[in-house]
Amino acid sequence: MPEKINKKNQVEFWQKTPIHITLVIIAFIWTLPTMGLFISSLRQREAMLSSGWWSVFLHPFELTQYHLGNYLEVIQSQGMGQAFLNSLTISIPATIIPIAIATFAAYGFAWMEFPGRQFLFLIVVCLLVVPLQTTLIPILRAYRDLGLANTFLGVWLAHTGYGLPLGIYLLRNYIGALPRDLIEAAKVDGASHLKIFTRLIVPLSMPAIASFAVFQFLWVWNDLLIALVYLGGTKNVAPVTIQLSNMVGSRGQDWYLLTAGAFISMTVPLMVFFALQRYFVRGMLAGSVKS
Repeated sequence: MPEKINKKNQVEFWQKTPIHITLVIIAFIWTLPTMGLFISSLRQREAMLSSGWWSVFLHPFELTQYHLGNYLEVIQSQGMGQAFLNSLTISIPATIIPIAIATFAAYGFAWMEFPGRQFLFLIVVCLLVVPLQTTLIPILRAYRDLGLANTFLGVWLAHTGYGLPLGIYLLRNYIGALPRDLIEAAKVDGASHLKIFTRLIVPLSMPAIASFAVFQFLWVWNDLLIALVYLGGTKNVAPVTIQLSNMVGSRGQDWYLLTAGAFISMTVPLMVFFALQRYFVRGMLAGSVKS
């Protein structure tokens, strides 16, 4: 019997070997640009002008010549520290606000009966295909009239409006798939919609909420277009993306510093992703298998 089990395990191992090799190759190709960015961020300007980053594999002993000078220069450059604070100031509220609104709206579309519910949800779905570029000029004109141009509040409202359709759509599908018996039992016990939402819906929907939080935070943190349009490149409110783009325009001779700046800007999104990875994976798999 043990011999049969061992043979079966060996057969399964060799059958899955091509799949494992394929996954390793895909993972390597996927991480190759990040590895090249990291190696380039440690190289000196002369080395980057003379050879590509892949030359480190041909001359591995040159690693001793690599240093953190590029990182120190980027961090100490004028306005970069303030830019990181501005990015956090923009990204955190621009993630929390749409999550709160989208969760409430998703619960209403999923479990509350009111006239025009399906029509309103159809409008939300249609908003997913509207290019945000078509809204930049009208909203910017409105911001100038209301005094919201070049302010954090204007960027928060813009990111909230752009992120709500996707958030409502994702959360509504997840919340609508929760067991109906559980919701009806809570109603029979006299629970109000607010109590059902806070005690049942939110805890059970944490995987989907975390998944949307990761998407929204990454989008806001890496955004350049919206920040450039609504903030106008103002230094006291400029995020990291604008600061890096200014480094290209005004300091073209120091373009090699962009690799260090770009790698530094990746640290915060990576921290957020790994912190919410467990919920993110559960949220992505939710609904893929019917119980």
